[in-house]
Amino acid sequence: MKTFSAKPSDIQKKWIVVDAKDLVLGRLASVIAMRLRGKHKATFTPHMDTGDYVVVINAEKVHMTGNKREGTKFYWHTGYPGGVKERTRAQLLDGRFPERVIMKAVERMLPEGPMGRKVLGNLRVYAGAEHPHVAQNPEILDVASMNRKNVKG
Repeated sequence: MKTFSAKPSDIQKKWIVVDAKDLVLGRLASVIAMRLRGKHKATFTPHMDTGDYVVVINAEKVHMTGNKREGTKFYWHTGYPGGVKERTRAQLLDGRFPERVIMKAVERMLPEGPMGRKVLGNLRVYAGAEHPHVAQNPEILDVASMNRKNVKG
């Protein structure tokens, strides 16, 4: 028996919509990363982009367990002396671009390098309930029903 290796003509991509309202961030990000990579398919090939397109809505309503919302800090340096800045996840979610919290969580679960960057391009995250991808007829993925721990509260 030969090992299956997907060719570009064998790849079937679907569009999937995930509603992030009241979902736990880390569990949601791991499901999204698996779908983007294509590991849920029997035709998974590590060097090919076999994953689906994923659209995440209601990104501003995602939850975190424990003290991760206020306790986790992200640091960066401006390049000037004394220029270390910090921001918490709460400030990101309440700020101008709340979808970046989900984008960074998924990005950190994907492999580094050209394949990870290509696969991350198949992810679309929106803060509100509306998205412009209705024409692609996306399927709804109910992450909340996969495991009772996926939902906060």
